Amino acid sequence: MLSIDLHCHSDRSDGALSPTALIYRAAARGVRVLALTDHDTLAGLDAATDAAKQHGVELIGGVEISVTWHGRTLHVVGLNVDPQAAALSEGLARLCSGRRRRAVEIGDRLDAMGVRGALDAATRLASNPDQVGRTHFARHLVACGAASDVKSAFRRYLAEGRAGYVRHQWASLPDAVAWIRQARGMAVLAHPGRYGLRSPRLRSLFAEFRALGGDAVEVLTASHGPEQVDAVSRVANESGLLASAGSDFHAPDESWLDLGQLPELPASCQPIWRAWTDRRAAFVQ
Repeated sequence: MLSIDLHCHSDRSDGALSPTALIYRAAARGVRVLALTDHDTLAGLDAATDAAKQHGVELIGGVEISVTWHGRTLHVVGLNVDPQAAALSEGLARLCSGRRRRAVEIGDRLDAMGVRGALDAATRLASNPDQVGRTHFARHLVACGAASDVKSAFRRYLAEGRAGYVRHQWASLPDAVAWIRQARGMAVLAHPGRYGLRSPRLRSLFAEFRALGGDAVEVLTASHGPEQVDAVSRVANESGLLASAGSDFHAPDESWLDLGQLPELPASCQPIWRAWTDRRAAFVQ
């Protein structure tokens, strides 16, 4: 198994574990290089840094930025970012404000469907009240018996096209890549197989991302089956993009893929971490 995981979440966004507990779990499961990539926030990096030093894990400072691209929500991971970079901090602050407004509207919609008090409940489930997201609402829907698990909560209430889904304008793709590059980081297109794009559209996205300064795409991740891995790695190679790997771990019981369970990348891929020899940032702890 791969001892590198470049995409996971703590309770500073929509993960279930604190940054400290996340690092402990990663170390116990054999992960030696871990990127903490919370949604639109860098709030967990300080605690994660301290824990990583204690447990012998090499921590990569990261973030997962929410993006709107042609009306579709995408995610771009920034790796080795400087948490003090002004453009990144200011951009994330704007996204945080928008996330709060979206949470209020989701709560209103669920109230109208008979799920009362959903916003208050989701906020209580969020260790960081500024980062209430759909996963917190999904966990509440499970807790109150409206759904059997988080995936079914999304399918029934929160996925696009469902009554609890709220369309939101996130960062533009050029802005997200620029914030990461200005923070001296590397930009990775997260879980591209999850967006339901057919081959011509996927190639167009990869080409645009590369032209903007994007560095890599996530080839291995929880939402990619063998077909997605093959397709993404092939198009990435054709587009001149490096390959990344991350579990997208949120909680021990919410995904089939745990920390420390990533297989090796396909032999045809160029791993992003090989580029760190020349472009290693000062923010790797």
